Amino acid sequence: MIMRVMGEGQFQVGEAHLNRLNKLDDELLTALEAGDEGQFRAALGKLLDAVKEWGTPLPDDSLEPSDLILPSVDATIEEVSALLRDEGDGLIPGLPE
Repeated sequence: MIMRVMGEGQFQVGEAHLNRLNKLDDELLTALEAGDEGQFRAALGKLLDAVKEWGTPLPDDSLEPSDLILPSVDATIEEVSALLRDEGDGLIPGLPE
C-alpha cells in the first residue's frame, strides 16, 4: 500500500505491517475522541514514525497514486478529524486484529 504523509512524501508499506499500523491508528482515534491534545500529539507521532520506519520511501519524482493520505505531524485535531474514514475505523482501512 502506498501511503502519502503530507509534506514528507510517499512510502510503500507492506501488508504485513497493516495490523500494527491499525493498532496505532486506533490509539490515535481514541485520543481524538478524548480531545486530549497531548495524547493526540503522541499518537499521531507514533503512527507517522511507524509508517516511515516500516515503509520504503518512494522517489520524489515517482508518479505512483497514493492509496492513503496521512496528515503531517503538525496537523491539528480538527484537520485530522476531517481526514477520518467514514467507516469509523480511523485513517487506515481495517480494524486491528
